[in-house]
Amino acid sequence: MSRDEQLKSRWETVVTILSNQFADGDILDLDAIIYLIGVQELGQFNKAFKKDEKVNLMHIAICRLLEPYGYYEFEFFDNDGWPHYKVKEQLPPLKAGEQSVLMKEAIVNYFLEKQIIE
Repeated sequence: MSRDEQLKSRWETVVTILSNQFADGDILDLDAIIYLIGVQELGQFNKAFKKDEKVNLMHIAICRLLEPYGYYEFEFFDNDGWPHYKVKEQLPPLKAGEQSVLMKEAIVNYFLEKQIIE
C-alpha cells in the first residue's frame, strides 16, 4: 500500500471512530476532530466552552499535533490547566490542500501514538 493510500485508510478509520463516538455516526470534519483533540489535551471533559475557549482549544490541538514536526514546543500549564506552547519554527507557506494533508497526517500520527489505531 502506498503512503498516500495508507494515510487515507488510517484517516478514514479515525473519522469513523470519532464520528461514531461523538456525532452519532454523522461524519465529523477536520475542524471538529481538531477541536476534540484540543479537549482531550486540555483534559476538561465536562465543561461547556465559550466561543473564544473553543478557538483556544483548536490552537492547543494544532500546537500538540505539529509539535513532533518541530514547529511548536510545549512550555507550561497555566493556573487553569491550559497548556501553552512556543513557536520553534514558522510553518512554511502551504496551500489549503497541503495544510489539510499535513493536519490529517499529524492527526493520524497522534492516534497511532495513542494506540487508538494501527
